[in-house]
Amino acid sequence: MNKSLLLSAAIAVASSAVSAETLRIPHELGYGGSESIDPISPQRFYEAIQNVYSRLVRQGDDGRPSADLALSWEATPDAKEWTFKLRDGVTFHNGNSFTAEDVAFSLMRTQSPTIDSPTKGVMEIIDRVEVVDPLTAKVVLKQTHADFPLLVMDYRIKMLDAETCGGDLDALCESGIGTGPFELVDYDPLGTTTLKRFENYYDGLAGVENMELIAIADQDARVAALQAGQIDFIYALSAEQVPLFANNANFEVQSVPTGRWVGMVMNTQEAPFDDPRVRKAIRMTADREALGKLVYGKDGFIASCDHPVWSGDQYRAEIDCAQDIEGAKALLAAAGYADGLQVELFVSDISEGAVKMAEVLQNQAKDAGIEIELVLAPSDGYWGDVWMKQPFFATGWSQRPADQILNEAYRSSAAWNETAWNSRDFDAGLDAARAELDFDKRKALYGALQTELWENGGSFIPVHLNTVRAFSSKLKGIDPVEDFSLRLENVTKAGSES
Repeated sequence: MNKSLLLSAAIAVASSAVSAETLRIPHELGYGGSESIDPISPQRFYEAIQNVYSRLVRQGDDGRPSADLALSWEATPDAKEWTFKLRDGVTFHNGNSFTAEDVAFSLMRTQSPTIDSPTKGVMEIIDRVEVVDPLTAKVVLKQTHADFPLLVMDYRIKMLDAETCGGDLDALCESGIGTGPFELVDYDPLGTTTLKRFENYYDGLAGVENMELIAIADQDARVAALQAGQIDFIYALSAEQVPLFANNANFEVQSVPTGRWVGMVMNTQEAPFDDPRVRKAIRMTADREALGKLVYGKDGFIASCDHPVWSGDQYRAEIDCAQDIEGAKALLAAAGYADGLQVELFVSDISEGAVKMAEVLQNQAKDAGIEIELVLAPSDGYWGDVWMKQPFFATGWSQRPADQILNEAYRSSAAWNETAWNSRDFDAGLDAARAELDFDKRKALYGALQTELWENGGSFIPVHLNTVRAFSSKLKGIDPVEDFSLRLENVTKAGSES
């Protein structure tokens, strides 16, 4: 346990004289204090951004697009132009009115080569945004996209105040001024970031007056802080941690099927992982059902075949990926490793179960003659120091629609192409799927892309997770939905602090 971080969090909470009107949420300090309040920053501060800004289109409880700052949208027959009708009377935290000018600014800056946002690879399909009138924006695409609203409900595609940001499409905008249910009071990613309820939020007052986002990098420390009443909520627990809160009247535990995953990534451009036979051999050693039960418990996962499209997505492809030790040995031999293979895997407590998953894979791979040496890295700063820096490393992703995640993580030009996957044919397949207006044909195209990742990809994605979150029983209004659909503005907190 990182006792110093836990102590720091406790001191921060105690010194703030928190009332029952303050909701206290931890954040993992994944960027080591360099977190940005700009939604499209590569080092975005997720917990703050979710509550300070609003989206054009929100992810509904069913995972489909629903109204947020846009009330409705429609496309031309070829799905190359999408017109969004905006809410009237919405204001930013500084009093400025939200208009179509802000939509145009917020969408076009996602493509900035200077910012180099991870959203760029997904949103570069936009050619231009036309301001039809103050409450109407037309998005003109470079090519047909039958599911474009799925892209703008991305948790990072938030609406910013173009005036406050100076209209500069190539600069980070870290004013923290949005139209969301909370407004920024004090920004301190290394300590406690404080938000207060926005009195003019279009959808009514938030259920608590204040929110504190407390930096606690270590998962064990977060668990201890919740047990001690120093925080109110934890986004995710491992199977071993669930019994600490289950059947305890002071806490509630929710288990929600999602598209989240924790996985291991091989850089497809670096030896020995530049050989697809080596990559597949390592992945074939996994008994995914056994791994899932050991790491997440028997009800905490759905097995997956190393592609990121989850079971609840309309484009999910079902693939057989049963453990095949002899097949893995044969692939290794063909790749020149008949006597076995030794590799290093960098792993950290960045997401629930990451280290345990690596240990299980290490054990299962031994049967095929693969020796995996685990290199434990600090969780503090992991995403900047290790992720996408080493040839073989742990990762964690939240739920995204098929089109978005396939483009964001596997398009050759994507900023978060963590496997360094570089295939012109795959890129062309992504474009073809977007452009296909017939649903069944579009589903078949997305299915072929998923099969290609199972056959040749660099991602080890053995399971998709149920998010198991725990929170104080004083909280009401936390719906059993995946993280990006959570609306913390609806949460209330009963009781008083001692």
